[in-house]
Amino acid sequence: MNLLIIGSGGREHALAWKLAQSPRVEKLYCAPSSDAISLLAERVDLNPVDFAGIARFCAAKAVDIVVVGPETPLAAGIADGLKKRGVPVFGPSQSGALLESSKSRAKEFMFRHGIPTAKSETFTKSAEAKRAVNSASLPVVIKADGLAAGKGVRVCAARGEALEAVEDFMVRRVFGQAGRKVLVEEFMTGREVSAMAFCDGTTCVPMPFARDHKRLLDLDKGPNTGGMGVYSPLPDVDATLAADIQTQVFDRFVKGIREEGIDYRGVIYAGLMITAAGPKVVEFNCRFGDPETQAVLPLLESDLAEIIAACVEGRLSPELVRVSHGACACVVLASAGYPELPESGKPVFGLDKLEGLRGVTAFHAGTKKTPPAWITSGGRVLAISAKGADLPDAVNRAYDAASRVRFEGMHYRRDIGKTL
Repeated sequence: MNLLIIGSGGREHALAWKLAQSPRVEKLYCAPSSDAISLLAERVDLNPVDFAGIARFCAAKAVDIVVVGPETPLAAGIADGLKKRGVPVFGPSQSGALLESSKSRAKEFMFRHGIPTAKSETFTKSAEAKRAVNSASLPVVIKADGLAAGKGVRVCAARGEALEAVEDFMVRRVFGQAGRKVLVEEFMTGREVSAMAFCDGTTCVPMPFARDHKRLLDLDKGPNTGGMGVYSPLPDVDATLAADIQTQVFDRFVKGIREEGIDYRGVIYAGLMITAAGPKVVEFNCRFGDPETQAVLPLLESDLAEIIAACVEGRLSPELVRVSHGACACVVLASAGYPELPESGKPVFGLDKLEGLRGVTAFHAGTKKTPPAWITSGGRVLAISAKGADLPDAVNRAYDAASRVRFEGMHYRRDIGKTL
């Protein structure tokens, strides 16, 4: 089997790392790739939204399946564009990707199909959104409708904060067209769970549940980020809760896409809040999470290439998704200035000290190779993942490994997986 991965970040590095282990994979390509990914997959100079160019490459290289990592090409319709050219894709159609690229569309879908979620109103005029804020209970959540790299959500404890968020999103357009609509949403309390599942359009099979740490600083302080660390599985998700998530979220999701004729073959990611009333969906993502992937894939015993083929061919079954015992923790090493103005070009030291550490993998999110050294090239630089016999063991291994790496301005949270 020949596969082409679309993407260039830490999530795609983890996908390449896992797919490279498959005996089914003869040749692995990646576009636009990165210096780290190119050690596992042949780098290809392709534009992720040039569907005709990608299709020509796939025909020339006998690529069997295109595996799409990021949300942007999915929202642009890469699955539709390639499928009509005869190229199978692991990733939902554009109508499926709307469940991530438009939070208002996702809310409407959830309301239609009885998927539990927070109360919410959508606005296209800032004055109307501000009126809703002035009458809302506090805290209140303000969301930009479109894609904003995981930063378009603000939880506001004060009314002035919420009004400022509306102004930022709708008037100042800090996230461009993503803020043309905003959602004013009920604040939910509870425990957060990242629930990812493989989907072939008729069946959803969950992966181990994970917990992401979105805030920049310890104790969930500071601004939201793309994710500062994650651990899996979750000791506080028992069999009863897992069954509730399956029946109330994934089963209803599958029923909904079938009723609406949405072609969905890929990963559905439900960001959940476990409230006193049970699990509720905060948001849907239409692809593997980042950095959740870097903690979940090390726990997957199954052949990822086989699962991907099963999703594309419509033959997914629970037996295909086997998970190892133990736990995995992932700590993100970030640049100074992240998330607003991250510094780059700083030499990275100590990666050689991770070689030979059992169960430890450094996934590169924002690095470049300038032989013989690696340098930083983004806000989230590395995701240090470690498997352990249990969660405390995995956390200790991840932090031990992280302490061996350094670059100027490096910072990371010290409480990943240490609090429930």
